[in-house]
Amino acid sequence: MIKTLILSILLFYSSFMWNLSYCFGQDGKTEAYKPSNIEHNNSFKDANGRAITIQKPFTKIISLYGAHTENLFYLGLNNEIIGVTKNESFPEEAKKKPVFSVQDDPEKFLGSDPDLVLIRPMIERGYPELIKRLQKSGITVISLQPNTVDEMYDYWLALGTLTGKEIEAKKMVQDFKERVVNYKSMVDKIFVQTNIKPKKVYFEAIHSKMKTFTPGSMALFALETAGGVNVATDAIASRGTNIGNYGKEKILSHSSEIDVFIAQNGVMNQVSVDIIKNEPGFGIIKAVQNNQIYIIDEMIVSRPCFRLLDGINEIRKILYNE
Repeated sequence: MIKTLILSILLFYSSFMWNLSYCFGQDGKTEAYKPSNIEHNNSFKDANGRAITIQKPFTKIISLYGAHTENLFYLGLNNEIIGVTKNESFPEEAKKKPVFSVQDDPEKFLGSDPDLVLIRPMIERGYPELIKRLQKSGITVISLQPNTVDEMYDYWLALGTLTGKEIEAKKMVQDFKERVVNYKSMVDKIFVQTNIKPKKVYFEAIHSKMKTFTPGSMALFALETAGGVNVATDAIASRGTNIGNYGKEKILSHSSEIDVFIAQNGVMNQVSVDIIKNEPGFGIIKAVQNNQIYIIDEMIVSRPCFRLLDGINEIRKILYNE
């Protein structure tokens, strides 16, 4: 009798856990996305540590991060996207979608009846009450933001699982990897044919705070794939991001090494060649003296999107005129 009761309890618990579609992870810590889990169990953990199990594809999606929006469009989900942010810039179709903001009244979200709201960690930290209200109303809210290229692949697969576009997501990953191999091959040929050495680069993330990208970041992946060498290898990430404080003193300690000075430009870093050139102390930097200062769109070097390939190609042209 006791054995039968225990067995019944275990079966009930297993069934309950299997059908649970949205719950908190055991430790509450952020974990990398698990492509093996996605493939075999249709489950993974989001950036907030919540365990996500997909019962069926989501079809009415509000995206509150431009990278999510861009990737969803790449996967062919134009019809499934019912809302985006006001800052969308790519693709053009995204600008035609209804606009939502984290500052909107929750009723605006509820009135559109989404089955999924995609966010990133900074939104959850900044607007926890909005997230709780949406979840309380039965809307699934998932936080995703990869920090490395390997995590980016898993993130694309996660988006595919969420939307029933698993095949397209896998192809997206495969195509990207193949293009990366091609770019590396092109750069290797440049070194062999011209007998030049890889150029050393300082890659600026935020000028006003003298911040750079940290090892493992997508921006440095783009730089290294394009044949550049990062001089700020000792930069340490802050607040769990892929950007770290570096400081003017450290930058200038590499002044004689820096062949090229590249700065991302966009919302995070509204900078120009003149601002960099006229920064006190920067006159001793080799790249500044040789007019080797370049600005690149942050959208193609910092976002976890397929257009990171455009960033690689742009940096390759900057470094080796190819």
